[in-house]
Amino acid sequence: MNNVAATHMQPAVTIGVGRYNQAGLIPSASSETTLRWYVAQTLARREMGAAVQLERQGFHTFLPQMLKTVRHARQLRTVRAAVFPGYVFVRLDPARDRWRAVNGTINVSRLVMAEDAPLPVPRGIVEALIAYRDATGLCRFDRDLKVGETVRVIGGPFAQVLGQIAGLDDKGRARVLLEIMGGAVITTLERGALERA
Repeated sequence: MNNVAATHMQPAVTIGVGRYNQAGLIPSASSETTLRWYVAQTLARREMGAAVQLERQGFHTFLPQMLKTVRHARQLRTVRAAVFPGYVFVRLDPARDRWRAVNGTINVSRLVMAEDAPLPVPRGIVEALIAYRDATGLCRFDRDLKVGETVRVIGGPFAQVLGQIAGLDDKGRARVLLEIMGGAVITTLERGALERA
């Protein structure tokens, strides 16, 4: 049997991030260089649903989330919220993957485009967001904080208040000088409740 017949008997099919045949995964030489991150705009507050639906179709997605304090009916709640509300990242190769299917996905409004092709996210941005995740999958933007830096409180009763870091300890806390009602107050907060202003 010649090579043409052998190839015909085990056709290679493109699925997900690699090439598969009946024998298993056959890595494509160009798959890693052509896979890029793209942005899909979602319907309002439907980021998680869009990510789930895209994953079911075989697309690799990334939805960066952080903890956010929400005030409603005089109560404070800490919830997981999207870092970029209304958007989810999708990793694909437009030359190989069925990228037009993203536009028809439940909870997805559209793929961000440049003329007739999807617009890729600049290299390194999504990878940096992935590197900022902790063990729970939340993005932690507090790891590079320094004394003297201006920060915004993102959690707790002081949410959205600006302050300046007066000190950092090795237990994950920060002493912050907050500007409240025209005066300065020093308080100790968890680093996870702070972000650069």
